[in-house]
Amino acid sequence: MRQIIAILNQKGGVGKTTSTINIAAYLSKMGRSVLVVDLDPQGNATSGLGVSKNLNSTMYDVLLNGELLGNVIKDIPSTDLALLPANAELAGAEVELVNQVDRDQRLKNALARAAYDYILVDCPPSLGLLSVNALVAADSILIPVQAEYYALEGLTQLLGTVQRIREGLNPSLNLLGVVVTMFDSRTSLSDSVYKELQKHFGQKLFKTVIPRNVRLAEAPSHGKTILAHDKWSRGARAYKVLAKEIDSNVGK
Repeated sequence: MRQIIAILNQKGGVGKTTSTINIAAYLSKMGRSVLVVDLDPQGNATSGLGVSKNLNSTMYDVLLNGELLGNVIKDIPSTDLALLPANAELAGAEVELVNQVDRDQRLKNALARAAYDYILVDCPPSLGLLSVNALVAADSILIPVQAEYYALEGLTQLLGTVQRIREGLNPSLNLLGVVVTMFDSRTSLSDSVYKELQKHFGQKLFKTVIPRNVRLAEAPSHGKTILAHDKWSRGARAYKVLAKEIDSNVGK
């Protein structure tokens, strides 16, 4: 069964893109067909998968010009991953979509016939029209949260937006779960943050935590997932377990 997962947190620097591309890599390794949708004008998922941002066709053309996915999708060499790339041009979409009648349905319509087991949407760090498009298109939402003091800040607003989307535009939108990133087992703070999130989210908090890991941080600079960069690292092992946890939770 196809599953579209929006990976979203309006707070930047929480490991959203890192989570998107590495979960995708391990789901693909498990034999699932996976499409990564880069919906962030920064294009970090695009460069993180080794694709140049200097492209003729991008997500902007899909959303604004009705470009066919087949003309935009890039296959990632040496993997079974596919990518809908983005670059800075996508920033204009927020403004240009405002006056469109179907402005919040563009992504849903574009992905209607995309035949993948998983479609992972890397959302921008905001709750603008691009993120709304992702929430309208998605079956579920995955929220990465950094293990830091302000972890819960902004989550109330995000969950409020999700509830409004559920009530008005996508009644089947489900919270797949919350995953703690940049976890440092040497500090009591990380444990405190995890326990606090557990109080709020219960079974919706993933058991797997993503550690602070140098190899994870450097992989995007090589245009590689952690699976390709260093599959034996702590970060790689964590994302492998998380992908299995996600795969087993989908549809529950």
